[in-house]
Amino acid sequence: METVVWSKPEHERAGTPLLVMMHGYGTDESRMVNLFPHLPQEFTCAALRAPTDIGDHYGWFLLDYFLTNDFADVIAVTNKVADWINTVKGQHASVSLLGYSQGMAMASTLLRLRPQEYRAVVGLSGFVLDNELLTMSESFDSPPPFFWGRDKADLVINEEAIAFTEEWLHRNTQLTARTYPGMGHAMCKAEMVDVSAFLRHYVLR
Repeated sequence: METVVWSKPEHERAGTPLLVMMHGYGTDESRMVNLFPHLPQEFTCAALRAPTDIGDHYGWFLLDYFLTNDFADVIAVTNKVADWINTVKGQHASVSLLGYSQGMAMASTLLRLRPQEYRAVVGLSGFVLDNELLTMSESFDSPPPFFWGRDKADLVINEEAIAFTEEWLHRNTQLTARTYPGMGHAMCKAEMVDVSAFLRHYVLR
């Protein structure tokens, strides 16, 4: 990845659990960097910048309101992130994923393609891709821990995407689902408290 912001200097990262963080569509890694102080300090956090230019900001792959996407683009960028993770994971005790909005689609796709690689996954105000090829390739030896946080009144992620995401998560993961009324398509401090508790339980215990 061309741009990565780390929560710790390189000499403090060895042996720590790694949390790879992916921002939403039309924003950048600063949205994830702002979460660093609210996450367990035992983790090394790495906030990645997506490679596709979206105006003055960035995205992982092109989307419209209906979340239509080119699956070849999805696989290409997912493999790019997975290849980057492979270059750093040897320094860390484990790797977990956190994605906001479109970043949740990225995090869940990484999990679906390589489930054995990740200790836990956090998805915030986002969705899981409804794709037959991904579904056909899925094979989970055991349900991976997954935190899903959102506001039920979030108007950005459409109802069909939410319905598929909810069904997929219940069927495939060890799900912790939380809702935050009034949050909208965003993240909030109460949610970060719950995310931190989830990560401590499933990664640090």
